[in-house]
Amino acid sequence: MLSGNLAFSGSIVVAPDSTQNPLKVAIEKARRFDTIHIKKGLYKTQNIVINKPLTIIGIQHPVLDGENKYEILTVRSDSVNIQGLTIKNSASSSIEEYSGIKVYNANHVQILDNILEDTFFGIYLYYSHNVLIKGNQITAHQVQEQQSGNGIHCWRSDSLQIIQNTIRGHRDGIYFEFVTQSLIWRNISTNNIRYGLHFMFSHDDAYIGNIFRNNGAGVSVMYTKGVKMFNNFFEKNWGDMAHGLLLKDISDSHISGNYFDQNTNAIYMEGASRIELTKNTFRNNGWAFKIQANCMDVNVLYNNFIGNSFDVGTNGSLVLNHFSENYWDKYEGYDLNRDQIGDVPYRPVSLYSMIVEINPPAMVLFRSLIISLMDKSEKILPSITPENLVDNKPLMKQLFL
Repeated sequence: MLSGNLAFSGSIVVAPDSTQNPLKVAIEKARRFDTIHIKKGLYKTQNIVINKPLTIIGIQHPVLDGENKYEILTVRSDSVNIQGLTIKNSASSSIEEYSGIKVYNANHVQILDNILEDTFFGIYLYYSHNVLIKGNQITAHQVQEQQSGNGIHCWRSDSLQIIQNTIRGHRDGIYFEFVTQSLIWRNISTNNIRYGLHFMFSHDDAYIGNIFRNNGAGVSVMYTKGVKMFNNFFEKNWGDMAHGLLLKDISDSHISGNYFDQNTNAIYMEGASRIELTKNTFRNNGWAFKIQANCMDVNVLYNNFIGNSFDVGTNGSLVLNHFSENYWDKYEGYDLNRDQIGDVPYRPVSLYSMIVEINPPAMVLFRSLIISLMDKSEKILPSITPENLVDNKPLMKQLFL
């Protein structure tokens, strides 16, 4: 049933009836920039293509069901708004990237307040610009990485805003590749198989106020420059070689005000340069910070290290980075002049951590008396740990960030 007799022109109402694909019929009848209102109900859909500027609004979250056979909505026009729909059961494939909503080469698209359930890829952007994805709930129950897609997948796009979405149960919660000048803000990405957020070759983006919890790993940043990561939470990303934040071959970036709690490795950094790591809190992690010897010009300033099994680890003696004025709960020095800065430098790399880096099975000796004695003797007369990896101004009190 289609109706154009509303109080204002340019509006079409779609209701469930026996008509084959009533939404598809409405889109064909609509003029450019019309609004289509979809009434509550179940609509079985077969790859509906939106090829003109339209606003599509769901009333009480009507359900578009792909019956596990089809892609559901495909946007091939600028200025399309999609809001208030429940989109579920797209097809899955190891060859095709079927999605709940796929946007091809389009600008000024808005995808707002939708519920996506059990779609292969949730929202997929391809060569798109100035797109707003806000307030969506994207849920899947995928169990194998090779047979799953991403919650929000963005490729070769720019000027995106990914805001206040909840994503869970996918391969990667959010995936960026060749995406620039974009914002990821206040999203919750949990229980994804691989990463809460994964981005590569994506320069000058900002990631602010997000929560990455219980993922295979929290966030992976690779081959990228100009990253700004502020006030995010990396929590309970446990597992063999799991990380709260993996930084590989990135440069000229700022990581500040983040909270790392209960991760196997809070931060793992390899091949990074010109990084400002400031005002973060590392609490109850296995390793707070692993920095490989091929990193340089990394400034680690004004951070809290509290309750971690190991504060800092590295794989060599070359140190081209700077640690200063951090709070270390393992620091046992003194402050005679009471300026809140320890009078004795602190060496955050323990002998035992160096041994474990070379020989992981040595973890079986963790917390043993012999290891404690070895670490204390190494702090007095360093022989194996990097001599230059030292905080010369350790803080006596925790920073309240």
